[in-house]
Amino acid sequence: MNSNTNSRWAILYLAVAWTATTMPGAADTIQTRPNILWIMSEDNSKHYLKHFDDGGVETPAIEAMAAHGLTFTRAFSNAPVCSVARTTLITGCYGPRVGTQYHRRMELSPLNTDIQMFPAYLREAGYYTSNNSKEDYNATKESDPWDESGRKASWKNRPTPETPFFHVQTYTDSHESSLHFGEDQLAKPTKTDPDTVPIKQYLPDTALVRFTEAYYRDRMRIIDLRVADLLDRLKAEGQLENTFVFYFGDHGGVLPRSKGYLYESGLHVPLVVRVPDNFQHLVAADASKQRMGSSVSGFVSFIDFAPTVLTLAGLTPPNGLDGSAFLGQTIDPSEVEQRDRTFSYADRFDAKYDFARAIRIGDWKYIRFFQSHQPDSLRNNYRMRMLAYQEWQRLHQKGELSDAQDLFFRPRPVEALYNVISDPDEVRNLAGDNDQAGRLATMRQSLEAQMREINDLSMFPEFAFLESAIEDPIGWGRTYEGQITNYLRVANLALAPLAETRAALMSSMNSGDPLERYWAILALSNRVGSNPSESALAENDPTLVKLLRRRTLDPHPVVAGRASEALAILHLDDPRPVMYDSLARVRSRAEALQLLNMTAYLHEMPGAPYPFDAGKIELPFEPKPKGEIMRRLEFLALADE
Repeated sequence: MNSNTNSRWAILYLAVAWTATTMPGAADTIQTRPNILWIMSEDNSKHYLKHFDDGGVETPAIEAMAAHGLTFTRAFSNAPVCSVARTTLITGCYGPRVGTQYHRRMELSPLNTDIQMFPAYLREAGYYTSNNSKEDYNATKESDPWDESGRKASWKNRPTPETPFFHVQTYTDSHESSLHFGEDQLAKPTKTDPDTVPIKQYLPDTALVRFTEAYYRDRMRIIDLRVADLLDRLKAEGQLENTFVFYFGDHGGVLPRSKGYLYESGLHVPLVVRVPDNFQHLVAADASKQRMGSSVSGFVSFIDFAPTVLTLAGLTPPNGLDGSAFLGQTIDPSEVEQRDRTFSYADRFDAKYDFARAIRIGDWKYIRFFQSHQPDSLRNNYRMRMLAYQEWQRLHQKGELSDAQDLFFRPRPVEALYNVISDPDEVRNLAGDNDQAGRLATMRQSLEAQMREINDLSMFPEFAFLESAIEDPIGWGRTYEGQITNYLRVANLALAPLAETRAALMSSMNSGDPLERYWAILALSNRVGSNPSESALAENDPTLVKLLRRRTLDPHPVVAGRASEALAILHLDDPRPVMYDSLARVRSRAEALQLLNMTAYLHEMPGAPYPFDAGKIELPFEPKPKGEIMRRLEFLALADE
């Protein structure tokens, strides 16, 4: 059944099934369908609210919501950055399945004809939908989801007081930019005592870090005041007890090593749902199973939010969504309580490329780094505006960090396994622990199965995705699932010792498919990037080295760039001549940006950097003045000074 048919049946269902009744404690205006309000605060994980974490601050308004509703203690964004997380919310689809996984997208990804941004279904069913005010979606609007979207958008503008509404309110007070303060701010006191804030093991315990932690907690106090004001407005209008109110962070963050990374600090969000008196019967078929003021420990993710809202509104979620409702009259709370896994993804953020996937099952987290040779600290200009980031880098350069604090600046493992209860800061990788070999294999298989199930489009690097798949991402993924599986197979050669994979790597490096060559070279770089013994083995393999050097002449610029990068990691060849040549041959902005990402890494490569001269980079097009390519060129130019 397609989405239009679903919507028509939903409208008919609502017209027949809902009846106007007066309920105990009803608001002044009697409604037959609930309103739904989303309150989002930007860039904060659950760690800054005492309701969720001992190290957080008190948030009376949010806590009052929880007393009149439900607290979800294990709620997750599927992506640790704004546009990707918001697109997941608005579509109910995994980003790598629908081509919306890149932050600061180069092109909008069209949705499948059977999928719309979910508020469009609410509009068809008679809801007034409004958004104030951030959208930041990576997908096209097949049907406009909003009656009104902008700084003046409000549920007050609906045609009648009885018209049910879905409204999204975003507060920016906690956004990353709030921590882009100057030295003068450090002289001003914070309401939160810096001496009382907990410091993550991976961060240096300095006065600046403590001030930043305290200052950010003060921002969460402001968020709570915003929540209180919005709830007061609902109450004054007689709509509070007609409205499901969701409060949540739009992803994790924003202290260093949170926003942009697949650690819990970047993904684990606060979620509270206030349940209105007039619609408590919609929360569960058996209300005794889910008492107001209780907590839910079952896993919920952003892909589940769209089907949840549609279910509360009495609609049947379309088949194309990836998630499952966690509230609604037909939803069994005991089943929700048993949910124990979440899938997450990280790709390009601004100019900084990454490709990582993670799965959490219960208390265990598995992360697969597909560009593991590049450290978490790979340059991102926007991140580095924060004084705490700058100080962290200076202490690294001085050699004044502990092992846990210095991990951020080192090559990453190809795969990581963490127990997030005993190691909440995710600094003790148990992937090499023999006692966890079985768990590692199981979680690795679970992640790979998830990637194959969604036809993970990041197996086609962004430049290839934009060249071939952008017009129909979902259809392309289905058509080329065999190639996606093959590229994943080649990429996974990085998981085994070089002595076992050498023949397969060389075979793929000789493939007639340029993307197979790309993945084979990248697998080699990942394998040797943080493993000195494997690096020595590759360096002393003349046949392998000869093939790598041949690949620096590859007609595809990004393949040639990957080969020169690998030779630099092996300390065999200066990569700069090949990189300059490859940048002059690019056919698209995406190719140029990926090559510039490699130059940024090589420019600061741990142990033996290769400084680039921005003046020698000649592109076959003029970069946009404020675009991501210009950010990379500016970084190289500033680093030369």
